[in-house]
Amino acid sequence: MLDVSTILAGPLACQILGDFGADVVKIEHPVAGDSMRGHGESKDGVPLWWKEISRNKRTVGLSLSAPEGAALFRRLAATADVVVENFRPGTLERWGVGPDVLLTDNPGLVIVRLTGFGQTGPYSERPGFGTLAEAMSGFAFMTGDVDGPPTLPSFGLADSICGIAASSATMMALRHRDATGEGQVVDVSILEPIMAAVGPAPTIYQQLGVVPQRHGNRSTNNAPRNLYRARDGRWVAVSSSAQSIADRLLTLVGHPEVLDEPWFSSGRGRYEHVELLDRYVGGWVAERDRDEVIAAFTDAGAAVAGVYDAQDLVNDPHVRATQMLTEVPDDELGPVLMHNVMWRMSRTPGEIRFTGRAKGADTDEVLTDLGCTAQELAELREKGVVA
Repeated sequence: MLDVSTILAGPLACQILGDFGADVVKIEHPVAGDSMRGHGESKDGVPLWWKEISRNKRTVGLSLSAPEGAALFRRLAATADVVVENFRPGTLERWGVGPDVLLTDNPGLVIVRLTGFGQTGPYSERPGFGTLAEAMSGFAFMTGDVDGPPTLPSFGLADSICGIAASSATMMALRHRDATGEGQVVDVSILEPIMAAVGPAPTIYQQLGVVPQRHGNRSTNNAPRNLYRARDGRWVAVSSSAQSIADRLLTLVGHPEVLDEPWFSSGRGRYEHVELLDRYVGGWVAERDRDEVIAAFTDAGAAVAGVYDAQDLVNDPHVRATQMLTEVPDDELGPVLMHNVMWRMSRTPGEIRFTGRAKGADTDEVLTDLGCTAQELAELREKGVVA
């Protein structure tokens, strides 16, 4: 895989596939480097997010906008299974390495193109970022307090959903390639995956003429479903999507009488009485510390979770026991705690082989394997084409 994408969806898609054995070659500008290197926190000048998002990737400094660099990229793509890129539509074509050229050289190549709004349509030329997709998808409109403003996440939600979707799309295209020998272009926008995550608001509008509104931490599909503050000031999240859970919950908090009410037998019916149910649950939670609340819910078979910060997550016994987070050796930082591979597979388990590497760490190895001589590499380095 050739990863010529940057913040954030493309690199995450390649990270996921690299975790499960893909030989990912990260290609970044030889001078500026990848912008992910300057994204987020750092320690002693060492970028922390880079260590995770670029794990299991060999790194090559190569300028695709230089004719010599484009020629090398074309040679690399001729030997690859997948190219992942997120330049504005037309950029690869302008450099002479568009899909028509790459698929002529390598008919089985899968080219995954990630942009804010896709390769076609009136918005295709616009700069696209996850923030814009979070706004346009309906996510921001549906998120926040009832009487408050729309709310954006403070992290890369749309990009991350897109990256996970793109990893799936890549595997579908490879499955087709393995069956037919045919490569193809995969057009993934940041907007569409988060639209799916937000839910069927367009269908509701088209069928009923209703525009769904935000409801804070509540859901119109069931109740009780909210955040509740415990006596010690910490918060818990409660959900009762299943009827049996709702029955157990209201019995636990001392109001089994509502189970006999006709409206209690459906999620929508319970939502119509959400103020009453929130008062019952919230009052019960407020009289107990968070750990006491979680223990009581667990014993009763009701659904609850603490509202965690990063420290809570790192110290959670389930997270630790299942190795959702894992420490990986790093030459610069020592053991680095990071998210483990995203799912467990019994036959083909994933693995973090190494953390994100220094810029150009593997340029000589990759390009020498391609047939470049030491003299050629020195000349290209002098011109700023490679690093």
